[in-house]
Amino acid sequence: MISAGRRRKLSEAIDGYLFISPWLIIFAIFSVISLGYAVYLSFTSYNLLRPPEWHGLEGYQRVLNDELFMTKALPNTFKFVLIVVPIQTALSLVLAFTMDQKLRYRRFFRTVFYLPSVTSSVVISLIFVWLFAPQGIFNQITGLTNNWLNDPATAFYVIMGLNIFTTAGTLMLIFLAGLQDISSTIYEASEIDGANAVQKFFYITIPMLRPVIFFVVTVGVIGCFQVFDQIFIMTAGGPLDSTTTITYLIYKWAFRDTTIKMGQAASLAVILTFIILVVTLLQRRVIEGSGSSAER
Repeated sequence: MISAGRRRKLSEAIDGYLFISPWLIIFAIFSVISLGYAVYLSFTSYNLLRPPEWHGLEGYQRVLNDELFMTKALPNTFKFVLIVVPIQTALSLVLAFTMDQKLRYRRFFRTVFYLPSVTSSVVISLIFVWLFAPQGIFNQITGLTNNWLNDPATAFYVIMGLNIFTTAGTLMLIFLAGLQDISSTIYEASEIDGANAVQKFFYITIPMLRPVIFFVVTVGVIGCFQVFDQIFIMTAGGPLDSTTTITYLIYKWAFRDTTIKMGQAASLAVILTFIILVVTLLQRRVIEGSGSSAER
């Protein structure tokens, strides 16, 4: 016999699940089922023209033996992450710290800094294409004649600059929320102990922002590993595959190659997921480890 209290709790639980059922259904269809099907396809040979054929680990072997993946896509992706993430994190922290001060027109500047983050990625990518064209504004201002997006030595760095420009505003707001959550009494106590501005920043602000820093770095790493739209619009992986990343290679194999390597693309997508998971766990360990050593 179920007691009245348990019946009430059961009824509340059923009502709760009924209320969130639309979200659960959408999540199951577009996330869980899609992810599971992608993992299944990674073990098959599939080209949209015939049913998938089970090939086991052959797709993964082809990925790891592919020259374009090993010499271009994989190094380019890690290069993008290692350059963009530290710069955008440091820049957004500096912007947030500046906007947290009692400055005139700071609301206006917050809006200006955040505006690129809410602008369409397609639109802002096209703007950068025009800015860095041979006859673009950047060359006219600097007096140079470079074809920035058609030069293997510079194309990738232009895309990196665009990514930093469009993400720093969002990360700034996250840091700003973290800064405003730090109690002013902590800073007042440190001033009584004789701490200067630099000491307060490195011994109070940074340690107390550690969870926020981890979140910002994690979001930045995931976003950089998945960068696609700017590369697709601005360079289409070129010139000479100098801007080809893992996500662009997934798209290329799945939809552009004449053989339509859908199964191989799925294998690469699973590998990318594993790489992101490993990197996220490592950076969490590093950030938490640095925090523990600082506390000691």
